[in-house]
Order: sequence, then structure tokens, then C-alpha cells
Amino acid sequence: MRKFYVIAGILVLVIVLAVTGCGFALGSPNQPSYPYGPGNGRGFGMMGGGMGPGMMGGSWGNYIPNPDAKPISIDQAASAVETYLNGYGAKLELTEIMNFAWNYYAEVEENDTGIHAMELLIDKYSGQVYPEQGPNMMWNTKYSHMSGMMGNYWRGTPNTDMPVSAEQARANAQQYLDANLPGVTVEEADTFYGYYTLHTLKNGSIEGMLSVNGYTGAVWYHSWHGSFIEMKEFE
Repeated sequence: MRKFYVIAGILVLVIVLAVTGCGFALGSPNQPSYPYGPGNGRGFGMMGGGMGPGMMGGSWGNYIPNPDAKPISIDQAASAVETYLNGYGAKLELTEIMNFAWNYYAEVEENDTGIHAMELLIDKYSGQVYPEQGPNMMWNTKYSHMSGMMGNYWRGTPNTDMPVSAEQARANAQQYLDANLPGVTVEEADTFYGYYTLHTLKNGSIEGMLSVNGYTGAVWYHSWHGSFIEMKEFE
């Protein structure tokens, strides 16, 4: 019995050290490194709330932010994404990167099917690339092991043959915006495995984005980007 308590104590100590002292980051181990800036990783908590490092992004552990650090450029962010995608071989490619006040956002698709595969965030100071929280984590039926955590709506082989069509997704999105952000509209839906993502527009210009579940029709606004700055698309 004494041996059991000793082992249990060691396990507890290891967990405490891992959480409080040993930092780690999500993403490719070969990503370029940049000086951390005032964003302190700008990771978010599991459900997208809060501004400190969290489960779905940023870095764990302690470090002192560098007040003199400069944000990386949109081209540097794109290069970081390309390095991240090298871990998937040649099947995925970057199609779009957006510069927001709080982070860079990247959209990735399968080059053989043209289907959108995943959404990524890039820290504006460290260059760290990590899977976007929210729909990309919870609803992506092919590229996220967490798919289905928000309800048992999906079973079977990942595909884009979903009960909610792209047209219905757009209608659901507009209904949500009319009720919550009057005056904001949506563009056409990009189809992912399990859901859709749509740019939102205000006065004809990009304002942000939201996603619609392809099985339930639920709408999830991406509230973790900040103000839109610029976008670069890739052939």
C-alpha cells in the first residue's frame, strides 16, 4: 500500500510540474521562431474565451514578453503555415491567409479534392501555428480528433455530404447575423468536413467570419480574431 501512495505521489508531482513549469506549444516542431511580443502568445481558452495562453493555442509555461518585438508580416505568417503543413506531406495547401488585429488566420484545403481541410491561427509575434479553436476543433470530422464533442451528430466516414446544404448554411448564418449583428452579411460558404465557414461583410468589406454545422445547422461566430486588416489568397 505504501508503494502505491509513493507512485501516486510521483505522478501528481509530474503533472504539477508539467502544468506550472514545463512549457510546450501546439504545432509543428520545425516552425520558425520569432521574438515574443506584447500578445503573450494570444492563445485562447478551450472555448475561445480569455486572452491568456490556453488549451487550444498559444504556449504554456512562463516567459517575459518582449515589448520591443514587432509583429511578423503576412508573408512570414504564410511561410510558417507552409512549414507546418510539411508534416502532412503534399496533400494539403494554403489557400488564404487573413491578417486580424489579434492573430493571423489561414485556410487550408486538400489539393486533390479541393475540399477545405482545416483552419489555422498564427501568433503575430512568435510565428507559432496551431489549429483554430471552435468549429475547426469541435466540428471537423476528418482533421480533428475532437469532432463530435459538442454532440453525437455524426457517425461514419468523413465526407461533405451533409444534411445542411451550403445554401441552408448561408441562410442560417444570415438569420444569426440579423438577430445579433444587424447590417452584417455573409459571402458564399466554404465547405469543410462537417461544417461550413463564411466570411462576414459590413458595408461590403470583410468584417470577420462564422461557421455553420453541416449536421445541426448551429452557427458559431469566430469572436477571437479582432478587427480585420488584410487578406492574401494563394492559387
